[in-house]
Amino acid sequence: MKKKKYYDLVGQDGNAFALMGYTKMAMLETGFSEEEVTAVLNEAKKSDYNHLLVILEAAIQKCNDRSLH
Repeated sequence: MKKKKYYDLVGQDGNAFALMGYTKMAMLETGFSEEEVTAVLNEAKKSDYNHLLVILEAAIQKCNDRSLH
């Protein structure tokens, strides 16, 4: 049985590139395609840091939905 993993941006390095890398890793580990990952990261980069956090947190929540259910 595969171990369930919880992903969280809290406690991660707050650098935008580090957060995007963490989100990319989480998305790929939970079965999102490269295209889906690219779309999320492109959207995250469209505006300011707060926008980036909102988009990445939504993606992380989707990863948790897949991982924990």
